[in-house]
Amino acid sequence: MILINILGLGLIAFIVWWFWIYKPTDATELTAENKTIVVDSGIYQPARIKVPSGKKATIAFLRKDGSPCAATVIFPDFEISRELPLNKSLTIELPAMKPGEYAFHCPMKMYSGTLIVS
Repeated sequence: MILINILGLGLIAFIVWWFWIYKPTDATELTAENKTIVVDSGIYQPARIKVPSGKKATIAFLRKDGSPCAATVIFPDFEISRELPLNKSLTIELPAMKPGEYAFHCPMKMYSGTLIVS
């Protein structure tokens, strides 16, 4: 009985870490050849992307995950919210930005990413 409780607590801790605490450290440069973020298996890939400051950015999202939470992406700092169609690419235009880090996520923040503007 104690072993089952310990395993259950460990699983809960892993889920909390995976969805809310874990932050990838590497960032992918957004280029003309590489501007698609894939939404699959509970993550955005890549989850951290770099864009130049002072210029508009265009990002394509390709949703492969049928989860209802994956259906929407939100950029709260820019008041942008878009529905992502399943297995189709959707392009989002972002305004020119000042240097800094800007979050994007699903409505429940289970899928999350960071836009690094430099």
